[in-house]
Amino acid sequence: MASTLVTNVRIFDGSGHRSFPGEVLVQGNRIKAVAKGGEEIGREGVEVIEGRGATLMPGLVNCHGHLSYPDLETLNAIGDLPPEEHMLISVRNARTVLEHGHTAVVSAAAAKPRLDIVLRNEIEAGRVPGPRLRACTPQFNATGGPWDPRQLHMHHSSFEIIADGPIEFRRKVREMIREGVDVVKLSISGDNMSAPFADEDSTTMAEDEIAAACEVAHSRGKALASHARSDSSIALSVKYGIQFIHHATHPSERTLDLLERHKTRHSVCPALGITYVMLNEAADWGLSREWALKNRLDGELEAACETARKMVKRGIKVMPFGDYGVAWNPHGADNRDLEYFVNLVGFSPAETLTMATKWGGEAFALGGTPELGQIRPGFLADLLLIDGDPLADITLLQDRQNFLMIMKNGELYKAPAAGRRGERRRVAAE
Repeated sequence: MASTLVTNVRIFDGSGHRSFPGEVLVQGNRIKAVAKGGEEIGREGVEVIEGRGATLMPGLVNCHGHLSYPDLETLNAIGDLPPEEHMLISVRNARTVLEHGHTAVVSAAAAKPRLDIVLRNEIEAGRVPGPRLRACTPQFNATGGPWDPRQLHMHHSSFEIIADGPIEFRRKVREMIREGVDVVKLSISGDNMSAPFADEDSTTMAEDEIAAACEVAHSRGKALASHARSDSSIALSVKYGIQFIHHATHPSERTLDLLERHKTRHSVCPALGITYVMLNEAADWGLSREWALKNRLDGELEAACETARKMVKRGIKVMPFGDYGVAWNPHGADNRDLEYFVNLVGFSPAETLTMATKWGGEAFALGGTPELGQIRPGFLADLLLIDGDPLADITLLQDRQNFLMIMKNGELYKAPAAGRRGERRRVAAE
């Protein structure tokens, strides 16, 4: 069994504690030992990687990924993309996020029914590079839900599965489980991007539909995720045991109390990046500042930040990333979310990176024993070597050239390299 020692590094282990100098031994696909300070691990029969004082940290875990979203300018254009081309784009996206340190992704919806499933299988077989992946359905929607692209007398499709009534929800969820998904996604609330017929204050799915979908998923041991901005959609997500609550923008104090009582079952991914960019950087794609203000995206962003602060104070796990995969918020920009958590919400870099590693690893386990997100003996060896200290400058993670080493499952995807390009990065949330 091959062994690799990464030495002369400063270790951020994901636990939330301060980083420390040390070295880490990887044996096979797992972390065998962690030495601190002046302690040394034996070198005999071990390949040594000299870290030159760089930062060693766990791989990032994204619990709101959309690897099959193709960075197109409109959501309807996703439906127009043939599946053959779409699969190749998804493969390229998987490589892109891995090159930016995302070694594990929980999908928050596929763009077509089998894209995530095939991509996961190809990654696991070692035929294409990419992160560990929990495969998801396209988002389930009731008629008139957010981004229902259809029109009378016209054919449109986007990234949805439309179902109406509990019988149809049961049948279609069963169908996707038959095909091999790990996660079932329900769009329970509207969104201001889909106003006026399904804005963020509305709950667009009936409770018996939610109950039917969750009954099937739970009975087959599958996880669930929800698009939930309205208060009632968040409360319904908690009531029916939906593990991943995406956005959770407008909870009442009563709903926060409910979520706090069940906080060990849920993870919240607010996805701040998509709202920030639509407010400030999307004019080139026809989303003007005036449009964003008319659709209340400024209030949405403010509410999302305040809610994230409240939740973390209550011990509810909130994590960065989410909704990258459109032209104005493309794959590869995901790590700007880390800066939003620091500059907009007010979390420290250490808190933010703990959310993106340890908390993400716990969520990725889907209720099982966590094996990702920390540098500790017995955990899977998903490791990043960063040129610099992301606890001092979290924007370092926005430049793929600062990833000197990317290790996934004990194997080097990117071999150690020296030096920094130092190119100018996009500034997020100054």
